[in-house]
Amino acid sequence: MRPLTVQPMNDAVSELPAGSPSSEATLLRSVDAAGAPVDSPELWIGVHIFDPGAVSLERLATSAQRFTPRVSLVAPDGLLLEVKGSLHLFNGTDGLIRALANECGTAGIKPAIALAPTPLAAMVAARVGKPFIVTNAAQLVGRLSPLPLTPLRWPQDVVERLARMGVRTIGQALRLPRAGFARRFGPEHLAELDRLTGRNADLRHHFQPCERFRRRRELTYELENNEALLAVLAPLLADLGKFLRERQCGVTELECRLRHRHAQPSRCILRLAAPVADVARLTELLGERLSALTLPEPVRSCEIRSGLPVRRVLASNPLWQPGEYGGSGGPEAPELIERLRARLGHEAVYGLQMLAGHRPENAWSTREPAAVNGSGAANDSGSRLALFRSTQAVPAPPPWPAFRRPLWLLHAPQQLEEIDGAPRRRGSLRFFGDVERIETGWWDGGDVGRDYYTVFDIYGVQLWIFRERAEPHRWFLHGVFG
Repeated sequence: MRPLTVQPMNDAVSELPAGSPSSEATLLRSVDAAGAPVDSPELWIGVHIFDPGAVSLERLATSAQRFTPRVSLVAPDGLLLEVKGSLHLFNGTDGLIRALANECGTAGIKPAIALAPTPLAAMVAARVGKPFIVTNAAQLVGRLSPLPLTPLRWPQDVVERLARMGVRTIGQALRLPRAGFARRFGPEHLAELDRLTGRNADLRHHFQPCERFRRRRELTYELENNEALLAVLAPLLADLGKFLRERQCGVTELECRLRHRHAQPSRCILRLAAPVADVARLTELLGERLSALTLPEPVRSCEIRSGLPVRRVLASNPLWQPGEYGGSGGPEAPELIERLRARLGHEAVYGLQMLAGHRPENAWSTREPAAVNGSGAANDSGSRLALFRSTQAVPAPPPWPAFRRPLWLLHAPQQLEEIDGAPRRRGSLRFFGDVERIETGWWDGGDVGRDYYTVFDIYGVQLWIFRERAEPHRWFLHGVFG
């Protein structure tokens, strides 16, 4: 195989000795600034942070988006920026790197910055810590050749095996036969060398910051009327609607903070069953919550904060109306959940889900009500909407357990009175059906041994009772059938 040749460095690109007074912010004269064209289809800037704990990588990436939208994270101490389209905005590579160095200095960090036609080459060169600017793809291999293998961050045993063979630089690794290198050190390291030199594409995931809406309005006069507060919040909600439309998103949580002169701020939290972006609907629901809020003092300022935006799945309306000619349910279920929560409180409306457990009190738990899609079906077939322990129709649960169970369970079993060993509640009880024995829970300290019966009282109410299998064999009421 024909070995790769190492091309000499371009004399137009000079280097400064490491540790010089201006080594942190001194920038080399780039090739394009000297008059040579930038022939690479992409140009990447690698930013290596010597003290990763000094600043959040996500925060620095958000600040770097003022230079280019194509920013990628290289955890835990690096950033990559594709800047080919941004050079003319900063007077070439010199101005762009200088502006980026100033941005990092404002954040309180001292980075090492390098520029190369491939992202991995820019990152590896930045880790070396010396000035490195290459805009011509033909010069990339020559500039990378004298760099050590350590910035590639290969496993230590691989680096030591290569060192024993006399291979300590990237150029020496590139001269090795490809087939033998892949056989001895793995094809993934050979593929990494190909991405380093631009032989293969190096796809990077672009960083997207988590955006939240937040607006505040100071009042020139104090307010204590809820309707007047809603009118003051209207411009903020209009800005929220514009924010969501531009991103094709909705919100599932909205918080309104009302600040007073002496008292602590009043918080009004609105939780939604499905992502909502309609300003009129948000205004109506927020008005319901504000009407139930008691203010300790007049309001001096108000603020709107949103949760994380959620991407909306838009769907067209069905041909038939809900319930007409077999038409499916419409989008009323989420609106009903939100309206009830706005009027009754978040804790009053919840969902139920089944759990794998034989003990009745451990076989279910509360959860967020399941959102309903355009077809009217719940996204989670195992969840049920509970409104003060009432339910809506959902697909039938799996055929377990074999015995019928009541939906309404008491928070704690209620002991029944007995006459001659027979249970009573408002009179005698009439037994119906077979007995169900539950004996389980020994492994977690909550072991139970019970025999469950279905009974009717003198008023025809169907009850679910059990008798302890251990002494003293007491009777308890545990549930009521609907």
